[in-house]
Amino acid sequence: MRRRDREVVDKNEIIGILEKADACRIAFSADDIPYIVCMNYGFEWKGDFPVLYFHCAHEGKKIEMLKRNNYVCFQLDAAHELHYIPEKVYCTMYYESIVGMGHLEIVSSEDERRKSLDLLMQRYNGEAPAAYPENSMMCTTILRLVTIELTAKKNLRKT
Repeated sequence: MRRRDREVVDKNEIIGILEKADACRIAFSADDIPYIVCMNYGFEWKGDFPVLYFHCAHEGKKIEMLKRNNYVCFQLDAAHELHYIPEKVYCTMYYESIVGMGHLEIVSSEDERRKSLDLLMQRYNGEAPAAYPENSMMCTTILRLVTIELTAKKNLRKT
């Protein structure tokens, strides 16, 4: 990392960024072709890193890419605020961000699929439903991103 003064290493601060960000971008690569997609996510902390969960259809470009190469990069950010001082012609952006690498896997266990959907629903809705419609469960793929490397940064307004 070039700007070590902006590095975030504290687990609670990283969790704070994960809680503030509203979407996660996942970068796939297969056969020298890049592909990036923005997705809603839920997460939990396991060991040294977060595990992120996503939902999607059973088929499509991301599933095709995942089957060819499950090693992905992900990125999320929050707290964007432009800081501009016209008289100095100075401009910077305040932000918090995370970039990481990991392995993306399809979740097959029914218990983990439901738990993953609960994490997603709690994150965006504040609570999870008591049950999910069976037809929704049948047409939903759940993805688990096991993080193996992560860098977090922030540049926030000084108070």
